[in-house]
Amino acid sequence: MKICVGLSGGVDSSVAALLLKRQGYDVFAMYMQNWHDIEGTLHGECEWEEEKFLAEMVSRKIGIPFYFVDLSKEYMSRVADYMFDEYSKGRTPNPDVLCNSQIKFDAFLQKARALGADMVATGHYCRKETLPDGTCRILEGSDPGKDQSYFLCQLTQEQLSAALFPIGDMMKSEVRRVAAEADLPSADKKDSQGICFVGKVDLPVFLQQKLRSVEGNVVEVFDRWYEDSPQYAHYQQIAAGPQYTDEQLHELSQPFDYGNIAFETETYRSGKKHVRKTRNKPNPWGVVAGRHQGAQFYTIGQRKGLAIGGHADPLFVIATDVERNIVYVGEGESHKGLYRKALRILPEEIHWIREDLALGIGEQRPYRVRIRYRQPLQDAVLHRREDGLYIVFDEPQRGITAGQFAVWYAPDGEMVGSGVINR
Repeated sequence: MKICVGLSGGVDSSVAALLLKRQGYDVFAMYMQNWHDIEGTLHGECEWEEEKFLAEMVSRKIGIPFYFVDLSKEYMSRVADYMFDEYSKGRTPNPDVLCNSQIKFDAFLQKARALGADMVATGHYCRKETLPDGTCRILEGSDPGKDQSYFLCQLTQEQLSAALFPIGDMMKSEVRRVAAEADLPSADKKDSQGICFVGKVDLPVFLQQKLRSVEGNVVEVFDRWYEDSPQYAHYQQIAAGPQYTDEQLHELSQPFDYGNIAFETETYRSGKKHVRKTRNKPNPWGVVAGRHQGAQFYTIGQRKGLAIGGHADPLFVIATDVERNIVYVGEGESHKGLYRKALRILPEEIHWIREDLALGIGEQRPYRVRIRYRQPLQDAVLHRREDGLYIVFDEPQRGITAGQFAVWYAPDGEMVGSGVINR
């Protein structure tokens, strides 16, 4: 069997290639370049060249052929353009998930097959099993601190059938040890950070390549709004469950609407010369706490980049209104605006890795769910309805974010399906 290893220059893919070579497979490596534009990146234009050079060194050390492929056009059309479009709508996409489904196990797989490969291997920390009928199961990696199954949540059965994950049963410390004993050039290399095959970026600067910067208000929401809000009172009432009508599922998945926090102005005289100035009248529900450069550059739960002081506890983004260009924030990690109990996935965004386990309309089933990478799995019930899939958590979740992926797992750690959070 001929196997192509997607070699990034990191220790994980290096050990994956080494193990396959030791197991007697016909192995070759291929490094992909997915990005050329360095605007907004924090490491400069030479990072990919350094990664490629390191990948070549690893290939020579292992004794396998090395190839280079430029997939930047595919990455731009399938991943980057989608990412920019999602941010423009006030949603927060996960480009790494798309990089795996659209690039590594699609465009890259096609290039590998053109070179004779039967399978593609990567350095992901996850496990794959194949049932007697050919159905592929994908499970969490054995190292709970490094499990990367989340990033593969959009793969299909066809893609999984051509995928190998040689280090999925290993701990990170063991991978480092194997690399050091083999004297691989990548043995001490730090784990990569940032957007897949783009690198670590200054996100607002990076996004300004396509999205216009427009100054607007940052509005801090006070606890009084929740005390006075009929929407929040109704939400609390139906959240108690445990059974929900279709209408209640719809209401429970709605984000809080802060559009009724308005500010009237008044004029006053200031200073010795009594210069006339304008200010907002006090509002018991909130205050204009600062300014921002574009609501589309912020995401739910964000703490850094607000540049607003004078608070005992940090401020967090609790909502964004792209149409009115307003960013809403709340003080403290326990702020009510950060927590919701349910989310919705549109019908066309529901993806079952195990199609044989798909829920029919009107059915419901308990699963363990995560809504971001490395989040501990949360107990929830999935409800399939005509207008989509509703996920209702046992406990309210912090920072449910439109555009991110919700991923559900069976009790034994098998990743069963995923979907883009609509709201």
